[in-house]
Amino acid sequence: MENSIPLPLLKISHDRRHLVTEDNQPFFWLGDTAWEMIHRLNNEEVLLYLQDRVAKGFNVVQTVLLAELDGLDSPNAYGHQPLIDYNPAQPNEPYFQYVDEIIRLAGDLGIYIALLPTWGDKFNKAWGQGPEIFSRENARLYGEFLGKRYAQSSNIVWVMGGDRTPSADEHHAILQAMAQGIKKEDPNHLMTYHPNGGKLASDWVGTEDWLDVDMFQTRHQSGFKEYKFTRRAVNAVPRRPVIDGEPGYENIPNLLNKWNLKRLDAADVRKSAYWNMFAGAAGHTYGCNEVWQMHDRGRTPLFGAYLLWKEAIHLPGSRQMGLMKKLFESLPWQRLYPHQELVAPGFFARFTKTLAMVSDQKNMILVYSPYGRSFRLKLGALEVKKVEAYWFDPVDGAISEAAQYSTHRTIRFKPPTKNHGKDVVLVVWDSEQSRKWMEKYSRMREQRI
Repeated sequence: MENSIPLPLLKISHDRRHLVTEDNQPFFWLGDTAWEMIHRLNNEEVLLYLQDRVAKGFNVVQTVLLAELDGLDSPNAYGHQPLIDYNPAQPNEPYFQYVDEIIRLAGDLGIYIALLPTWGDKFNKAWGQGPEIFSRENARLYGEFLGKRYAQSSNIVWVMGGDRTPSADEHHAILQAMAQGIKKEDPNHLMTYHPNGGKLASDWVGTEDWLDVDMFQTRHQSGFKEYKFTRRAVNAVPRRPVIDGEPGYENIPNLLNKWNLKRLDAADVRKSAYWNMFAGAAGHTYGCNEVWQMHDRGRTPLFGAYLLWKEAIHLPGSRQMGLMKKLFESLPWQRLYPHQELVAPGFFARFTKTLAMVSDQKNMILVYSPYGRSFRLKLGALEVKKVEAYWFDPVDGAISEAAQYSTHRTIRFKPPTKNHGKDVVLVVWDSEQSRKWMEKYSRMREQRI
C-alpha cells in the first residue's frame, strides 16, 4: 500500500483555538487510545485495527514507544525490545524499523500518530512497573534520535508525559531535555503533553515554548463533566488548542472499581465528547478498555477487560464518535464559540448541563442536551430574522426537522428523547443556510462509518 502524497503537517489556527493543516484546512482531531499498539500487535493486526478506525472516521491514534505494560522487557510481536541494556541512548534498530512501518502505514491510511516517546513510569515510577531509566543526558539523546528519525514523517504529533506529571525537579528536567532534543531535530511537528488524571498539561508545563497543544486527562467516571476542564484549558494563557486526551473509556469499570461494577457505556463516552466539544475543544480522543491494552487471549486483563480487542473495536461508542465528527465537519465548526447565556436559566438546563454554542456571524446556534431534557433558548441573540431548527441524534446520526422560528423571542425546545442515553443536539441556523447544510450532511452521512 503506497500513498504518493503524504499527509499535510498540522499547525495551530490563526486564532489559536483549533488545529488546521499546513494549507489552512480545518482539522477535527478524532483520536483513539491504542497505547499498546506498537508493543503488542503484529503488522496484520495493526492494519486491521487502523482500517477499522479509518472506516469509523478516526484520524489520530495515540500510542507509545516505550510502553506501559512491561514495555522494556516484554518484546514486540517480532521479538524485539526497544532499547539495548535499558539505555535510551541505545535504541534497538529492529524495534524502531517496525515503528517506521507502522507510521508509514498509518499515513497511507490517512491517520496521524500521536506518539509518546515513553510512558511516564520510565522517568517517574509513582506507580506502574518502570524501571526509571532516564537521566537528563540520555533523555536529550533519546529525544534527538526520535526527532531526527521522524522529522520527515508528516503524520506525527509528539506527546510528552505519559500519564504522569513531574513531581520533582529532576522529572521536569528530564522532560525538558527530551522535548528539547526532539525539537532540535524536528521543529515542525506539533507537541503536547499527556498528564495523569484530573490534570491539565498547561498546569505543569504551560510556560514551555514546546507545548503547542494543551491536553488533559479527566477520570474514568460516569458523568464527570469534562467541560469544566475544557473551559479552564481554553481560558489558560497563552491560548492553545485543547484536547481531552483521555476521557472515560468505553467498557471500563466506573472509577476503576475493582469489583467491575457499572461499566462506562456508549452514552457515557458521548457525553464526554459532546461536553468537551461544546466547551470549545479542538477535537476529542475516544478510548476503550480492551483496545488501549490490546487485550487478547493469553494476556492478563486489566480493569476487568473481558472482550478481545478485535471484538471491542466494534463497541457502539467508537462508531458514534465518527458521527459526531461528521456533524461538526458538516458545519463551519471552527467559527462556533461557547455561549452558555443563550440557554435561559432553568432547573434542567442548569443541573443537567445543557451546553450551547453560537457562530461568530450570529446566524447559528448549537445546543447539546445530555439527557434529553427540555430547555429554553434565546433566539434573539441571533442576527437573522428566521431560522430552522433540527434535531441530531448522536446515536445513529439521524436528523429530524423541529420547526421554523422567528428570532425575536425565547423558545422552549422539547427534545424527542429523554433519560440516560437519550442525548440530543439541536441545530438552529439561518433558513437559507440550513437547507444547504442538510444536503451536505445527507451526502456525508451516506459515507461509511
